[in-house]
Amino acid sequence: MDDEQGKLISSDILQRKGARKISDIPNEVVERLQKGQLQSINLTEWLAVNHIVLLQNVLNDLGFEKVSTEIIQRLNDFRDKTKVMKIIPAIAREWHTLLDSVTKTEQSRIFNSLSEHRSDSVRCWAAYIVGEDESLSTLEKLASIRPFAADSHFGVREISWMAVREPCARDLHKAIEFLAEWVRDEDANIRRFAIELTRPQGVWAKHINALKENPAIALPLLEVVKSDSTKYVQDSVSNWLNDASKSNPDWVIRTCDIWLSESDTKETKRIVTRAKRSLVKT
Repeated sequence: MDDEQGKLISSDILQRKGARKISDIPNEVVERLQKGQLQSINLTEWLAVNHIVLLQNVLNDLGFEKVSTEIIQRLNDFRDKTKVMKIIPAIAREWHTLLDSVTKTEQSRIFNSLSEHRSDSVRCWAAYIVGEDESLSTLEKLASIRPFAADSHFGVREISWMAVREPCARDLHKAIEFLAEWVRDEDANIRRFAIELTRPQGVWAKHINALKENPAIALPLLEVVKSDSTKYVQDSVSNWLNDASKSNPDWVIRTCDIWLSESDTKETKRIVTRAKRSLVKT
C-alpha cells in the first residue's frame, strides 16, 4: 500500500498488532501517524498522536503553509495542549476560523478532505468541526455527525458523540425524539451512538443532570435496545443503566426487573447483569 507521496507502507506496519505502551510504538508508526498516513489501531496509538504536529502536516498538505505559523503558535500557547479532549476541539475552532476566511466552495473542499482523511485523528477534528459549528441547530448537528457515528474507527465513533453531547444535553427532549429512529437503525454503530451520547455520566464528558435526576426520559431509546443482538450495543445500554444506578438505584432495579419479565433473552439478561454491577454488594 502506498501513502499520499507514493512511498510504500510495509505489510509489517499495516498488519501490526499495536503496542501496549507509547514508548514501544515503532518510530515509523509514530512518524506516519503524525503525517496522517496511518490510522491508529488501538487506544495507545490514538493517545500517542501529537495533534499539533499532525495539524502542521495537514495544513501544509492542503496548501495553507502561509497561515499555519500563527495557528500552530496559538495552539502551542494553549494551556491544555497535552490533553487530547481539549486539543481536539481547540483545533476544530482553529479550522472554523480558517474556514470563515475562504469561499463556500473552498470550505466544502477543506471539510471533505478532513472528514474523508486517512487519519482517524483528522476525522476526529472534522467531527468536532460539526459540534463547534454555531450556525447549526442541535438537530442539524446530529444529522451532520451521522457519518462520524458510523465511522469504521473506534476513536472517531467516540469523538462523534462527545462532539455533540453538550448541545444535545441543552436540547435533550428534541435530541431523544430525533434519536428514536437511530436506535432502530441496521448499523450497530448508529444504535450505540444514540445510547452512548445520552449516558447520564458518560466517559470523558460532562454529566447530564436531567438524566441523572430522571433517567426515565431516555426510556424511548433504551427500551428499543434492551435485547440488542450486538454486544457493542449491549455494553453501551448496560453502561447507561450503570451510570443511572449511581444517582437512581431504585429506578434501575425496577427497570431491570420489568425488562427481565418482558424479555426473557440472553441478551437482556446480559445487559441487566452488567447494569447492576455497581449495585451488587461485595
